[in-house]
Amino acid sequence: MSKQPVVIIGSSGHAKVVIDIFEKQGTCEIISLLGEEKNIGSECLGYSVTGTEESIPKILSKHPSCKAFVAIGDNHVRQKVTAKLLSISPTLEFAIAIHPSAQIGRNVHIGNGTAVMAGAIVNSGTTIADGCIVNTSASVDHDCNIGEYSAILPGATIGGNVIIGSSSVVCIGAVVKQGIVIGNNTVIGAGALLLENLGDNVLAYGSPAKVVKSRVLGERYL
Repeated sequence: MSKQPVVIIGSSGHAKVVIDIFEKQGTCEIISLLGEEKNIGSECLGYSVTGTEESIPKILSKHPSCKAFVAIGDNHVRQKVTAKLLSISPTLEFAIAIHPSAQIGRNVHIGNGTAVMAGAIVNSGTTIADGCIVNTSASVDHDCNIGEYSAILPGATIGGNVIIGSSSVVCIGAVVKQGIVIGNNTVIGAGALLLENLGDNVLAYGSPAKVVKSRVLGERYL
């Protein structure tokens, strides 16, 4: 059986992890990396950056079944790049990257363009929307709903029946109690313990976590 051709957008540390996932999956062939113009000609884990997002139509003309994967860690940037790719090629499809060591329960939906890293757990009945990251050894328990372009960072633990809005982040080692609702564009800081619901556009950290400031869309958190 022929492998699914994939082009990866990105060539930084996050892209290295995604490349490793696709290689270990064994079902995809990485045909190229795309990135900023200044990075053309550089390499990442032996794969060359051959062009920018504008190269997608040319790649699709040679590989009509090719899918894309935006391997950019920042939620807002990942969403912007995805939107740009779709404006260039509206029919472009996006791959899903799931490390073979990840544990995926029954009745789990994982959206296009989402990465589930090594050692991650996604338990039964959970929905992970498009463009998300469930990072190394993160745990998402049963019946959760994670909105598009959100990220659960390494070692974070999400209890059951948690709802997380779009473009939100649960940072390294944070814990979210079962049944919590988190709004859009909200960040839970590293090591935090979240026991109460949170609205949109805030940063919270501590144990128990408290809101410390408001956020604007696109504000850096990495």
